[in-house]
Amino acid sequence: MENATLTPRRQGPEVPKPADGLLRARLSWAALAFALLTVITLVITLAYPTYPNYDTVYSLLWGREILHGVTPSFDAYRAPTEHPLAIAFGMLLSLLGESGDRAMVFAALASFLALTAGLYRLGRVAFTPAIGFVAALILCSRLDFPFLALRGYIDVTYLAFVVWAAALEGERPRTGYRVPVLLAGAALMRPEAWLIAGLYFLYAAWPADWARRVRLAVLAAVGPVVWVALDFAVTGKPLFSLQHTSGLAEELGRTRSASQIPSATFGFLKGLDTPVVFYVGLIGVLLALFFVPRRVRMPMALLVVGVGTFFLVGAAGLSVIDRYLLVASLMLMLFAAVTVAGWSLLNPGRLRIAWIVLGALVLVVGAAHTSLLINRAPFFSELTFRGEAHAALVDILKDPVVRKARSCGPISTPSHKLIPEVRWIADAPEDQVLARNDPRHSLQDRTPGIASDKATARGLALLVTTRQTLLRQAVVDDTDTALDNIPPAGFRRLAFNGTYAIYTSC
Repeated sequence: MENATLTPRRQGPEVPKPADGLLRARLSWAALAFALLTVITLVITLAYPTYPNYDTVYSLLWGREILHGVTPSFDAYRAPTEHPLAIAFGMLLSLLGESGDRAMVFAALASFLALTAGLYRLGRVAFTPAIGFVAALILCSRLDFPFLALRGYIDVTYLAFVVWAAALEGERPRTGYRVPVLLAGAALMRPEAWLIAGLYFLYAAWPADWARRVRLAVLAAVGPVVWVALDFAVTGKPLFSLQHTSGLAEELGRTRSASQIPSATFGFLKGLDTPVVFYVGLIGVLLALFFVPRRVRMPMALLVVGVGTFFLVGAAGLSVIDRYLLVASLMLMLFAAVTVAGWSLLNPGRLRIAWIVLGALVLVVGAAHTSLLINRAPFFSELTFRGEAHAALVDILKDPVVRKARSCGPISTPSHKLIPEVRWIADAPEDQVLARNDPRHSLQDRTPGIASDKATARGLALLVTTRQTLLRQAVVDDTDTALDNIPPAGFRRLAFNGTYAIYTSC
């Protein structure tokens, strides 16, 4: 039962809406804040031009291959898991030519803006506008999320779909098809959404008639059906994505035992939210359950499902990485906002005044922690590096001397990390860009200065020449070695620009 001191907002259709003037004021402030965020995002985007990450570039490549009538190279060396909707979008953007990569980043940034608005909307629908505003503010303060957008990760778009589906469901439960359509889109980007879509079907179909149940079932099945069909059409293996992902996770050392999953969950959530937001969020969960148990259902459902899918991913032997907890981390931000601004749930009184004081104190402490203990310099230096490295790679691959030498043979790279970017810039097919650390193209003893095999004994050898590029694009995990960044025997230097060098042997 709700606490008697609470203002009964949004408990059902019978609850009176705020006065028109107050509602317009709230919306105008929210619109002004969103406009300011949009301007800041645009300024950062133009000041620090970045390009898509490894997985997203592959989506562009696969989209381009489909347009060219070529079977997508899903089974390329250490290729990521494909995501059907990302490939379809990559196919569309590849029509823009080389500008498609920057267009992908702009789309991800637009998704971040939509995610921020969606989290505000969810907080406003489930609790109050003040709580929604604080949740959006916390999201923007966590630089990890804008960084994902600036690198074109589809995770941001996926989160926007899920959060908006939750907000719209909170406004009009079990009505229309906006929510199942959004969840179907999310299920075409990440398999974790299959569970969310399935649970929503069970929830929405129970009181529905049979015609609506069938339509809801079709939408819930879109994700897995399309994914399996795409795998089968391209590889002949309907479960290729699951098998490929689990194998790659084991190869890269990203799996965890069942006993390690709980500690990984807490560790990743603290890393995504910061320890302050994590613990304040847990307090917010308890406060929301005590004061407004009926309003907590949607955010709590997403928190439980977010953590639950992470456990299932780990149990299935797939990659255990922090990005699989993004939904749960967002809900903890929302509950942290409950701790800070939960006073807006109360009628005027002493408890409300005390909560305002404590909430302001928590907000000040959190802001101080963010400002003083979290160094933002690496964020901007990383953006600078990504932009400059990409520009340098374009510069050397577009060098007329290098382009003329392409006829000598394939381009080899130190590791798999540079393969998709080189392929995208050079417009090269899969067999024309190889990794020297690929077991299929390297000697067992990895002898320095020796060409790997017939595939890489001739052609172009791309080398990185700075410490940053070595750590990010050559020696990226325990399976890589700096020996792969040594010019093969018989190769002579053809081009150099301070970040990369290209050697050739014809």
